[in-house]
Amino acid sequence: MARPQPPPWVHAAFLLCVLGLGGAIEIPMDPSIQNELTQPPTITKQSVKDHIVDPRDNILIECEAKGNPAPSFHWTRNSRFFNIAKDPRVSMRRRSGTLVIDFRSGGRPEEYEGEYQCFARNKFGTALSNRIRLQVSKSPLWPKENLDPVVVQEGAPLTLQCNPPPGLPSPVIFWMSSSMEPITQDKRVSQGHNGDLYFSNVILQDMQTDYSCNARFHFTHTIQQKNPFTLKVLTNHPYNDSSLRNHPDMYSARGVAERTPSFMYPQGTSSSQMVLRGMDLLLECIASGVPTPDIAWYKKGGDLPSDKAKFENFNKALRITNVSEEDSGEYFCLASNKMGSIRHTISVRVKAAPYWLDEPKNLVLAPGEDGRLVCRANGNPKPTVQWMVNGEPLQSAPPNPNREVAGDTIIFRDTQISSRAVYQCNTSNEHGYLLANAFVSVLDVPPRMLSPRNQLIRVILYNRTRLDCPFFGSPIPTLRWFKNGQGSNLDGGNYHVHENGSLEIKMIRKEDQGIYTCVATNILGKAENQVRLEVKDPTRIYRMPEDQVAKRGTTVQLECRVKHDPSLKLTVSWLKDEEPLYISNRMKKEDDSLTIFGVAEKDQGSYTCVASTELDQDLAKAYLTVLADQATPTNRLAALPKGRPDRPRDLELTDLAERSVRLTWIPGDANNSPITDYVVQFEEDQFQPGVWHDHSKFPGNVNSAVLQLSPYVNYQFRVIAINEVGSSHPSLPSERYRTSGAPPESNPGDVKGEGTRKNNMEITWTPMNATSAFGPNLRYIVKWRRRETRDAWNNATVWGSRYVVGQTPVYVPYEIRVQAENDFGKAPEPETVIGYSGEDYPRAAPTDVKVRVMNSTAISLQWNRVYSDTVQGQLREYRAYYWRESSLLKNLWVSQKRQQASFPGDRPRGVVSQLFPYSNYKLEMVVVNGRGDGPRSETKEFTTPEGVPSAPRRFRVRQPNLETINLEWDHPEHPNGILVGYTLKYLPFNGTKLGKQIVENFSPNQTKFTVQRADPVSRYRFTLSARTQVGSGEAVTEESPAPPNEATPTAAPPTLPPTTAGATGAVSSTDATAIGTTTEATEAPTVPTAAPTTIATTTTVATTTTTTVATTTESPPATTTRTKIQESAYTNNQADIATQGWFIGLMCAIALLVLILLIVCFIKRSRGGKYPVREKKDVPLGPEDPKEEDGSFDYSDEDNKPLQGSQTSLDGTIKQQESDDSLVDYGEGGEGQFNEDGSFIGQYTVKKDKEETEGNESSEATSPVNAIYSLA
Repeated sequence: MARPQPPPWVHAAFLLCVLGLGGAIEIPMDPSIQNELTQPPTITKQSVKDHIVDPRDNILIECEAKGNPAPSFHWTRNSRFFNIAKDPRVSMRRRSGTLVIDFRSGGRPEEYEGEYQCFARNKFGTALSNRIRLQVSKSPLWPKENLDPVVVQEGAPLTLQCNPPPGLPSPVIFWMSSSMEPITQDKRVSQGHNGDLYFSNVILQDMQTDYSCNARFHFTHTIQQKNPFTLKVLTNHPYNDSSLRNHPDMYSARGVAERTPSFMYPQGTSSSQMVLRGMDLLLECIASGVPTPDIAWYKKGGDLPSDKAKFENFNKALRITNVSEEDSGEYFCLASNKMGSIRHTISVRVKAAPYWLDEPKNLVLAPGEDGRLVCRANGNPKPTVQWMVNGEPLQSAPPNPNREVAGDTIIFRDTQISSRAVYQCNTSNEHGYLLANAFVSVLDVPPRMLSPRNQLIRVILYNRTRLDCPFFGSPIPTLRWFKNGQGSNLDGGNYHVHENGSLEIKMIRKEDQGIYTCVATNILGKAENQVRLEVKDPTRIYRMPEDQVAKRGTTVQLECRVKHDPSLKLTVSWLKDEEPLYISNRMKKEDDSLTIFGVAEKDQGSYTCVASTELDQDLAKAYLTVLADQATPTNRLAALPKGRPDRPRDLELTDLAERSVRLTWIPGDANNSPITDYVVQFEEDQFQPGVWHDHSKFPGNVNSAVLQLSPYVNYQFRVIAINEVGSSHPSLPSERYRTSGAPPESNPGDVKGEGTRKNNMEITWTPMNATSAFGPNLRYIVKWRRRETRDAWNNATVWGSRYVVGQTPVYVPYEIRVQAENDFGKAPEPETVIGYSGEDYPRAAPTDVKVRVMNSTAISLQWNRVYSDTVQGQLREYRAYYWRESSLLKNLWVSQKRQQASFPGDRPRGVVSQLFPYSNYKLEMVVVNGRGDGPRSETKEFTTPEGVPSAPRRFRVRQPNLETINLEWDHPEHPNGILVGYTLKYLPFNGTKLGKQIVENFSPNQTKFTVQRADPVSRYRFTLSARTQVGSGEAVTEESPAPPNEATPTAAPPTLPPTTAGATGAVSSTDATAIGTTTEATEAPTVPTAAPTTIATTTTVATTTTTTVATTTESPPATTTRTKIQESAYTNNQADIATQGWFIGLMCAIALLVLILLIVCFIKRSRGGKYPVREKKDVPLGPEDPKEEDGSFDYSDEDNKPLQGSQTSLDGTIKQQESDDSLVDYGEGGEGQFNEDGSFIGQYTVKKDKEETEGNESSEATSPVNAIYSLA
């Protein structure tokens, strides 16, 4: 754990010592040293160069300086001594050089116009202010003039000139009517930058008002109005038909001729414009034409700078802010309408007033030391540099043998006390000048310590620490460290001495405890200081709380036992869900545990034990889960309905003190649920009136509490009661109580300094709220200075939460402080925060970019890193922009969209992957900082080799019948090379049994293939891939569709209902596409009743459904009954007997015998009548039996039902027999029909009991012999 923070001045002294060790000495900010050391004058505050004042006020010309001894001041006016004592109106402020010119007793401010310069002098030199040009603001009246009505033809262009009187500063121009109504402006009517009002074309409605030019003068807050213009429009369509204004062709509808654009301002086809660096460039093009032209802007040879270019005045003006040299060039505006277009070219030249490259800095040296002052500036044209000393040209100053002038540098060698002076560098060109003061001070000061003596530093064991010893002396002293007053100088191993003299101990051990002595020595003497280091044991939680699950209403204990250094004060606190835990009356906090009584649902959450000392801390976390109690209420109160408590009432404030007050209230009804907590809220009426904030929380058994208050807040309080059901409504507010004010005790947080542009830094912070303002008129003192230069602090007073520092160098560190202040005083000194000014685009690109092709989809990049000073910001990453220029395959279109690969950090190499093989690529590298991309490197070209192709597209598997499978596919989307063919791998499978894999290779042009099935039972798995010379690419896998009988068997109904004759079915092929779906069952066609067909198959179970199907013809769909044949779940590994030739012949013979037998039976029946067989049946007849009047009934054997496992023919159809005979011709009517398996089901039917039918639902195959016995 780090030691306590030292005072802020100590940090400043450390940094100053760092700068001192680098060469020149920097004087610490310690007041005692500042008061003791002599110092030449330094200008700290002055008025702006062009100082315009209000003639109604007194004139104030600022000039303040510091030095030791305090400087005296005098002024020059127009390069002549300005005798202040002779002018009673002029005075100088005490201890300041600020001039005050008072006009209360009369006088004209114009008499004091001129160029002023302030001189601050003490015995060590003279400092100069800028040459301040004083001007009095002027707002002259408009000259009187009589304006004749302006007559113009409708559709013609018009310019109403303003010609405002010259003012100082220039007035703001705007147009209004004489009735003070603003003139509506659009792309047809607009005001130019010169103040004139331009009409691209005049319409009849323009004469409905008059036009007056107005000039607003800033300093005098006056508006001067010109006599109004009256406009008369001549038209071929005298009626002012307002409906024509929205007409799609308004001009032709009113008889106005359309014409091409022409420029009203500027005139001609080209012009030129000069602008100074850092200013805004405003380009303007206003065109006439019918219809009104549109204006577009372009820059020749490049793009408009998108980050600082914006369009104004309906695109008629282009403004480029903060112009730099790269903004010079030729711009052109294009005015166009449907009749044509015209352009105007503006040549822009960017000049520059002088700006600093190296501004001279104060130089503090020891006697005999060397130093230099550097004054470098740039501008266009190149500025000249003039050196002065104490306000006089260097050429006329007394000679100094220790001083040498070399252009923009003054070199000092072997300086002595007599070399002290203030030097001025004046650099100027035709556009302006810069003046800088830098003094040379020679000091001989013996070493002295800047920190308190005998400091105590406490640090935790095994941590890193740093012992500081700030010092000062001239010449710069050397510093050494010793331990316990003996031994050699400490440096190396576990010790490291920094350049500013601080001693760092990398890992503290017990033996490092002791007294450390730092000794600073120079030729004038030595000084020493001691630091006592104590090593403490770390704080550790050795028994941590554990996760627990508790029932509601029980007691839970969370342990937290801690071991710590006994010399340190231990504090144990608890967090709940990362927020401080309020210890209610149901909780008990002890040193080593937390106990919760009567656990409720709201207690669920994470609990963190925080064991801390002033040096370190340790954390341990556990989670408590609360289970709802399902038990029945055991008392009458628990059984009553519970509700939220009623609101507290009768709030009263007593014991009014400066920083506290006692609040008392009367509780409301608890509504059968005890009140557990009270929340006190407050509202203040200054910063957030009407917004209530939580102030504190109290247990539910109290109704009075002392509230701690903040200064200067007008408080109003209210109370909310809480029970396990919820929160009450807030009470009525109390009376208000305002506390007295005080200076702020804290400063704003989250202070940041970040650049929003390349030449600024925006300082932001989180504003303080009402309870931390402590007084009226809260404001913030913002201080900043360059971190490296250690200049005097710049400051500004701000009432908001941000401040922008302008004209900063690009990306340099600044020290920032933000201090709160109110009318009662200032807050304590704030901490120093390091911020950075804005970044600019990088100036350099990576060089020597090398591309190495790793494989077909990846390359390796290597480059030379850019120098840090060219990044002009924080280097975020190196970035490669690359694009696919073309493919090596002919006629293959490729997308040339740019892609990018990022390489974070300052690294010299990287890898770009996911490229397309067999392609030509181009690549550029850039450096990226927070502002954006830098310039691009030279374009590199490379070619990726062939790779493996992507998978073939739209792989389709079709099975038109049971004998063949058709395969089709498309070429790969990404060949990634020259295709040499396709590889097809397929194998049959039946359940879990796999057959032998077969491999087929095809030419690159083949996209179809037919597979002959070896057997109709097995399915096939196909894997297809494309090949290049590199190898096979990604494969796509599909399976052949499931055959119609491959499904789980289902039970058959007792009988099959008759099918409807006349429907013609067809077997449709089943497809499997790349989606991978397959059809699980194929519907068999309806069997025509014209001829029976007997098919010997394996055992199946059939189900019948009635649906509407569409035939292959265009006739309407017919309703037909189709039988789904579903195969049993098991498979036979033997060859299918139904496909053997001998078995088919045997079955045909048996079927022929059965047919002959049936014919004989019918003949006998037609001759001999019906067969009485009632006595042969054990089953009694039911009322639903189809019996005849004579007691006989139709006979059918129970085995005469569809054979299980029957199938259609191999080609999927049932062919009609050649015989046209029908069994309907035999017997007593046409009700007889054949089932689909060929069995006769006419009038010979008998119904079975449900149990008997279910008993026959066996999946066992019926042998041909059983079938014969069944028919017999």
